[in-house]
Amino acid sequence: MQLNYPTDTLNTLLSRWQKTLQTFAVDKLAAEQAFVKLVAAYSTPERHYHTLQHVEHVLNTVDVLQGYTRNLSAVQLAAWFHDVVYDNQAEDNEEKSADYACELLSDLSLPQSAIATITRLILDTKHHQATVNDEDTYVLLDADLAILAANPGQYKEYTDSIRQEYAWVSEADYIQSRTQFLKKLLQRRYIYFTPLMWEFAEPAARANLQHEIQNLVYN
Repeated sequence: MQLNYPTDTLNTLLSRWQKTLQTFAVDKLAAEQAFVKLVAAYSTPERHYHTLQHVEHVLNTVDVLQGYTRNLSAVQLAAWFHDVVYDNQAEDNEEKSADYACELLSDLSLPQSAIATITRLILDTKHHQATVNDEDTYVLLDADLAILAANPGQYKEYTDSIRQEYAWVSEADYIQSRTQFLKKLLQRRYIYFTPLMWEFAEPAARANLQHEIQNLVYN
């Protein structure tokens, strides 16, 4: 197993991974072998934000929001795979991540119906939009964007990591594209879909986004 991450973090994540797959009676050794592949995928050197730490944060937020889910195990597995393929110069990461999930979970003999649900959830992260009353997608999307409501120190770490991932982009181009992305989020009626995130995370997220725009434009 690769040790780019602290051993206790890997052990905790492995335990979570195996617990979720127990729902589908997956062999523990096969589950661990699949986990090693996930660790490798999330350990590529170009990643600074889209790492296992991000996956862990998403999973922890899913835990908080699990009361809204209809299919918790599918949401959890989609969280594991939603960024497993990440190339910020490509436009098909979500499609490739869904394909990766389909192949690996098929090898683990998960039911095709479950795999179809998981891959649909992954694809829903492409534009961070959900159909009406799609609670499972609501939870996954809110968990994926939970970082936007972090405290100022954590938010700064997030933005610095994103900038590192886009080190190949010029400063002027980055400021333009990042500002457009942030303004698009702010133009939404709600950033978050679940009632808990509306109430407790929405104000902080909007404040962080507005502050980041100010820093990008005026600094």
